[in-house]
Amino acid sequence: MTKRRSFIKNLALATAASGLPLSFHSLAKAKKLNLLILGGTGFLGPHTVNAALALGHNITLFNRGKTNPKLFKHLETIHGDRNTQDIKKLAGRKWDAVIDTSAYYPRSVDMAMHVLKQNIKQYLLISTISVYADWSKKNMDEKSPIGNLDDPSIEKITNETYGPLKALCEQAAEKHMPDQVTLIRPGLIVGPRDKTDRFTYWPARIKQGGEFIAPGNGKDYIQFIDVRDLAEWMIHCLSHNVTGTFNAQSKAADITIKQLIDTCVNTVNPDAKPVWITADFLEQQQVTPWQEMPVWFPSNGDFAGAGTMSSQKAYANGLKQRPLETIIKDCYQWFKTLPEERQKNLRAGIRREKESKVLYAWKKHYS
Repeated sequence: MTKRRSFIKNLALATAASGLPLSFHSLAKAKKLNLLILGGTGFLGPHTVNAALALGHNITLFNRGKTNPKLFKHLETIHGDRNTQDIKKLAGRKWDAVIDTSAYYPRSVDMAMHVLKQNIKQYLLISTISVYADWSKKNMDEKSPIGNLDDPSIEKITNETYGPLKALCEQAAEKHMPDQVTLIRPGLIVGPRDKTDRFTYWPARIKQGGEFIAPGNGKDYIQFIDVRDLAEWMIHCLSHNVTGTFNAQSKAADITIKQLIDTCVNTVNPDAKPVWITADFLEQQQVTPWQEMPVWFPSNGDFAGAGTMSSQKAYANGLKQRPLETIIKDCYQWFKTLPEERQKNLRAGIRREKESKVLYAWKKHYS
């Protein structure tokens, strides 16, 4: 089936506000913070900025000014490349906390910390569940073994180095500010503004109608997190001084691929017809989990643990999970705002020509 390297590559691409849950309203009485965000204009960043601004927090951005430069023109923005001496532009400034959404190398964290650690109270780093070494294990939690590198000084993001480099970033942050760091490990981040289509593929494809491939037997568990839930919880962690290491996904063994597909059908196109095709047959037809069947892995093999990873610690500390139907609706509504040509060319999922051939082969096999 799909190799670990392909999954990590696609997860890495993504790792780089609307309806508000109850936890969001509870923050209204929290202290107003001065926050520095390293990044802030990609996918997770804007939702985080909006979540913070909605509560009256003060925001300073530090980024290169290359991604969505027209966003947040009303906010103080310091332009610079964090991987260079530009980081020294932040010297001498005081903030209550830093949100780091853009660290990929431990050297980058070291450089930022040398400049900032004396002038901040808390450091929140967005890491990834790709830090875990063995995805064949079910029910992993924050104590599960993480990957490592023979050469920790390497600064090239590859399928093999991405997760271990993120783990080294975590360690660098803790080294500089022990007990004052919040390490958040999301998985697949979904929602409005997600340009990868790795979740939006399902409502977008189902809206097109007709028969479509539904993978496996429908019982395999899947996990993801809505970007707004993640962003709002990040601000919660800073407002309430929540520190430590947290997986941040939908609850373990809570949502199946069938629930996702059925909810998409009911929400966007009740006339669409899923054709459930076994994992073995999909493998024979060279249909890959995750890439061509987004969000999904079969519950065996190298990724048997996908869908069962514990985020209990995060939920015990304030993380909330909005309804699946809401996520689907909002993803699709955002997708419909994109240019028509872009909507015709999904960036994830099986190509229609190949899908048709596999559906034909499946029917012929069982006719």
